[in-house]
Amino acid sequence: MRVVLFPFSVLCLLLSSFFSPLYAANDWYRPPVSVTWQWQLDGVVNEAYDAELYDIDLFASSAELIQGLQASGKKVICYFSAGSYEDWRPDAAEFADKDLGKTLSGWDDERWLDIRSSQVREIMIRRLDLAVQKGCDGVEPDRVDSYRTNTGFSFRANNQLDYNRFLAAQAHQRGLAIGLKNNPDQALSLVDDFDFAVTEQCFEHSQCRSFNVFISKGKPVLNAEYRRIYVDDEAQRNAMCQQSLTMAFSTLVLPVALDGTFRMSCLP
Repeated sequence: MRVVLFPFSVLCLLLSSFFSPLYAANDWYRPPVSVTWQWQLDGVVNEAYDAELYDIDLFASSAELIQGLQASGKKVICYFSAGSYEDWRPDAAEFADKDLGKTLSGWDDERWLDIRSSQVREIMIRRLDLAVQKGCDGVEPDRVDSYRTNTGFSFRANNQLDYNRFLAAQAHQRGLAIGLKNNPDQALSLVDDFDFAVTEQCFEHSQCRSFNVFISKGKPVLNAEYRRIYVDDEAQRNAMCQQSLTMAFSTLVLPVALDGTFRMSCLP
């Protein structure tokens, strides 16, 4: 009898997939178009907003916080970076040096990841398992459009599509909804794999129309705008919000730090 020996890292990946909680087909949360939401990734989460969905940090948020939000009728999306290494995360030591690329512009404590790496994918599987353990209804993996950036690695658009579809499939296997973060150029290719989109400054950067495909499929677009003029000038904010309502987007005006210091919603 021939015995096949697997490398330890491959064996761990196989076991993780085998023992992960699997759900029946289509058995996960699907947020509706024009869903109301709150997005806060830093500071003590303000639980008082009348929003159907909260998007909060996976690592910084306790299971008790998540359960408390759900007990008040809210769904909870848990944020983590899937395309960058953050040196303050509790699993930072699990990344191999060879998988760490260039530092992100404006984010000195983050480095791009080699999304082709099996070890990176194993870590993301464990993060999805953590989301299940904490009771998240879904996830928002960030930095999933790094193929357009000088990361220090030579991967291309097809590698990004493969990685993003891997994340979506693994999330769905665990009964988790998953959102496509930014990445307007691949929205059309990925809309069937993801349950919603999360965009930043799509009105400011004239990228919103790329995400209309989500609305046409009955999937919401959660958009955040950071321009100070939307905070200070009511007429400017109202004009932008009218565009958002016409497109059926769920747009918030938020602080760029996403620290909960203020929130203005375009939805009623």
